[in-house]
Amino acid sequence: MNATEYIEGIHKQFTYYKSLGDKTIEQIPEEKLFWQYNNDSNSIAILIKHLWGNMKSRWTDFLTTDGEKEWRHRDTEFEDDIKTKEELLNKWENGWQCLFTALKSIDENNFNHPVYIRNIEHTITEAINRQLAHYSYHIGQIVFLGKMIAAEQWQSLSIPKGKSVIYNEKRFSAPKHKAHYTDKLIDNNKN
Repeated sequence: MNATEYIEGIHKQFTYYKSLGDKTIEQIPEEKLFWQYNNDSNSIAILIKHLWGNMKSRWTDFLTTDGEKEWRHRDTEFEDDIKTKEELLNKWENGWQCLFTALKSIDENNFNHPVYIRNIEHTITEAINRQLAHYSYHIGQIVFLGKMIAAEQWQSLSIPKGKSVIYNEKRFSAPKHKAHYTDKLIDNNKN
């Protein structure tokens, strides 16, 4: 796999995880985005604020500066100070835009450039995979909270319970082909 193929696949994976967050946020009433199980727990809003802070720090000047920026104040990302869905969505979109812009800057010419996070050298693939794992972890928390909040009104973001056989029949009825596993998932989420 060359750098271009890797970046294209990673872009699709990040897009897929963003879509899971988008679809969760759409299903939750505004006031419930700020609900916390207890004072030590994170709300969906706090998780989004943390993702935004991490994305801005890690992906701003991705190839030229340490991923833990001096201007980042990580501890404040866990403070409950966002008050509106609009403000929350602005941070969500801003963080993802920073990430996707940085991904576009990576090509065959700079793919072997070292990247630093807290003074630890990473290859580009290590740095990207680290963030993919981190973001999918928190988006999983967002989805879990969304399912709890929406309860019976929750619309499944993957294969609904009891529908695996039907899903697999459809997948295996097609001939073997090369595709990214998220292609149909992302296309279905756009509808």
